[in-house]
Amino acid sequence: MYIFNTSEISTFFLIGIPGIEPANIWISIPICFIYLVAILGNCTILFFVKTQTCLHEPMYYFLSMLAVSDLGLSLSSLPTMLKVFLFNAPGISPDACIAQEFFIHGFSAMESSVLLIMSFDRFIAIYSPLRYTSILTSARVSKIGFVFSLKNVLLILPFPFTLKYLRYCKKNLLSHSYCLHQDVMKLACSDNKVNVIYGLFVALTAILDLTFIFMSYMLILKAVLSIASQKKRFKALNTCVSHICAVLIFYVPIISLAVIYRFAKHSFPIAKILMADIFLLVPPLMNPIVYCVKSQQIRNLVLGKLCQKQT
Repeated sequence: MYIFNTSEISTFFLIGIPGIEPANIWISIPICFIYLVAILGNCTILFFVKTQTCLHEPMYYFLSMLAVSDLGLSLSSLPTMLKVFLFNAPGISPDACIAQEFFIHGFSAMESSVLLIMSFDRFIAIYSPLRYTSILTSARVSKIGFVFSLKNVLLILPFPFTLKYLRYCKKNLLSHSYCLHQDVMKLACSDNKVNVIYGLFVALTAILDLTFIFMSYMLILKAVLSIASQKKRFKALNTCVSHICAVLIFYVPIISLAVIYRFAKHSFPIAKILMADIFLLVPPLMNPIVYCVKSQQIRNLVLGKLCQKQT
């Protein structure tokens, strides 16, 4: 199925969930709802951070960076997900596929970096609250955002070029409803050793981000334990709950997917596909919800706008 004997492939084919293709139209309904809520939620956060002066603080600037990452992830995967599930049109040109994987991996790397920055932000807020705003000035926050964005673009930029260099013949069936670097390079009939090595290097940078996040929380815990008042300890830890949730929402699907690929890739093919879909769909959906629920300032602003519209 979808295999040609020609020397060059002109079209790749994406897949939905194997075995339940007739139900694609029904699956598209919750997928469309998830995308709609994710896009509205992240746009809401960006709107309030931009327009409300009470949110012009480092923590909310970093939150807006997270919202941009989530918005990018949603918009990058949306076209092909809808094509496969809603319109039953799995075909995609190699150039469009390579462009999509660049944006998906780019925004994923950006989200990982933002989560790392936010962990440092929480450490500074707890370790040195009186100097917090003087350390993380608006200019410094802008520079941090620019440097990490540039780093991620340069990190992912080789992906399209190394994939474009490969020859694709015979195999053209991908494993997901969107394009990923590791998925596309497996279709190549030429040597993809460079892609494998560089892909591993990029994966190690994500592991490095997670390691630094863990180290930040070890320092946060040490700083919290040095606080004499139990009430202040709880208050300090409570400011980290939203970020911890965001880290778990982002990294648990990635780690689960890596475990499935390593230990059960032949036993649970559907689990691999579902976990990959969760990785793209759930963080953009849940991050705005978590921050709206846990951040009193954002929650009050959202409820205030809703009440204003009803009256």
